[in-house]
Amino acid sequence: MSEAPRRIAHLDMDAFYASVELLRYPELRGLPVVIGGGRDAHPVRQPDGSYRFARLRDYVGRGVITTATYEARALGVGSAMGMMKAAKLAPDAILLPVNFDAYRQISRQFKAAVASIAPDYEDRGIDEIYIDLTHVAGETRELAQRIKQAVHAATGLTCSIGVTPNKLLSKICSDLEKPNGLTILGHEDIPARIWPLGVRKINGIGPKATGKLAALGIDTIGQLAAAEAGLLQDHFGSHYAAWLAAAARGIDQRAVATRTESKSISRETTFERDLHVRQDRAVLSGVLTALCERLAEDLKRKGYVSRTISVKLRYDDFQIVSRNLTLPQPVVDGAAILHAARECLKRVPLQRRLRLLGVRASTLEPPGAATLLRVPKQGELFA
Repeated sequence: MSEAPRRIAHLDMDAFYASVELLRYPELRGLPVVIGGGRDAHPVRQPDGSYRFARLRDYVGRGVITTATYEARALGVGSAMGMMKAAKLAPDAILLPVNFDAYRQISRQFKAAVASIAPDYEDRGIDEIYIDLTHVAGETRELAQRIKQAVHAATGLTCSIGVTPNKLLSKICSDLEKPNGLTILGHEDIPARIWPLGVRKINGIGPKATGKLAALGIDTIGQLAAAEAGLLQDHFGSHYAAWLAAAARGIDQRAVATRTESKSISRETTFERDLHVRQDRAVLSGVLTALCERLAEDLKRKGYVSRTISVKLRYDDFQIVSRNLTLPQPVVDGAAILHAARECLKRVPLQRRLRLLGVRASTLEPPGAATLLRVPKQGELFA
């Protein structure tokens, strides 16, 4: 008997943090809302029962945006953007603080709803999962619609799903019809649906590689698929060039890792432009803080504490350096991770502009083996 063709779904919750906040504050629906403020951004209840909300124009500090509603994104505001820069683009946007406890609760609810229909899924973070539908009974579209309806019934939120033969294509497709989208695609659909897209749509092609490809006259995925192998090898090296060629053709053999034990957990971000250590200190500090907070949330959600914290930097010349720190006691809270990351940064050369910043937690273990270390937040990041 021949093996059944793979049906791999990527499910991405729509503007997740912002959508959770709109469940609590439905009067904000349809308005530009930014998530990422501190205690000063908490809504204040008025005597008539309504809320007074903070505005982005009143923000002062070094923070970065965690996420934003689609109305805010239409104004040019996006995740990982410095709050002060965003305030110039959307001064009247509503500003709300991050509430990780609420996000974790809704995350558990939507994943339980998916598991009731398709139990084999790979957890990729608080708001996205890959689902192996290969051996789940049902026609593909009907099955995906059932999952979307189950998620909405459990959480009150919408999600977008892409279903294709592999993870790479499904990741692309889940973003094509947001919000509340459903895209189903086979290999035969790649020329019409995937090749006209910009190369940046492929997860793993960052802004720097996009710029290098553009300099070669390669802007779309179709142009990348048609590029000569030698040209790609000359500019990207044999390993990455081979991956680029395969990805452009929709080739991806990775399995949905449903039972892999985590050996490390990491968070990283590639900047839209190269950042200067001194001139962009506030932005870098805010990004690092946000990465550490998200890493702490990942650890708590997966039930781990970490004894080793690492930082990863990619310079503007594509050189990558990393440093790690093994701690006397395991950590799990964002402040302790941030403290350790800053200690690592003290041992990293910071003369060149930065392209990427990442934080990783390893030497993972269940909590309870030792008293957790809680360290107060430190001062400047790049002194």
